[in-house]
Amino acid sequence: MARLQKILTAIASLAFIFGLPSSHAAALAGQPRVRIELHIDPPFADLRTSDLRDSFDDLHFGDRHEAIDIMEPLGTPIRAVDDGKIRKLFLSAAGGKTIYQFNSDSSYCYYYAHLDHYVDGLSEGRPVFRGQIIGYVGTSGDAALNAPQLHFAIFRLDNDKRWWKGTPINPYPILLEALKRIPSTGGRDAGIVTN
Repeated sequence: MARLQKILTAIASLAFIFGLPSSHAAALAGQPRVRIELHIDPPFADLRTSDLRDSFDDLHFGDRHEAIDIMEPLGTPIRAVDDGKIRKLFLSAAGGKTIYQFNSDSSYCYYYAHLDHYVDGLSEGRPVFRGQIIGYVGTSGDAALNAPQLHFAIFRLDNDKRWWKGTPINPYPILLEALKRIPSTGGRDAGIVTN
């Protein structure tokens, strides 16, 4: 709770510095405090807190990032963070090879981008399980060729359940919680489901 108060204070300070009208700053500070109880697993078997950087609110190409980029070696296996279903496999200029995965009750979507390739046999509509390998880290889309990464986003789906639309949720604190819950694997694949 103290951390959230610091964040709200920082927002108000930045609003003042960048000239956001005080009515808008007050509206931001007065937003209801919603705690997301989303229990996912990390997308990598050996992810550490030092591998994470909160870039959710950073500007990327003039827009809010609304995701985090996790730098990993080219070809590192990416694992489904939750049980669910592959909703869409998509190729875009910005994201490159991407996966949109819905959770089991289709209330959240997990977005994985900049993949090198998908795991063999991955298809739209296929059920996936937490920890299952779904793809491999790459540099597709607008990722720099010398910076293989996973662009990872979470959003809460609206009633229409569109794979491309929802309310963005910062994955950084959710992944930090996941790392606290899951004991160290003691190796790349120990204790993790593999294909």
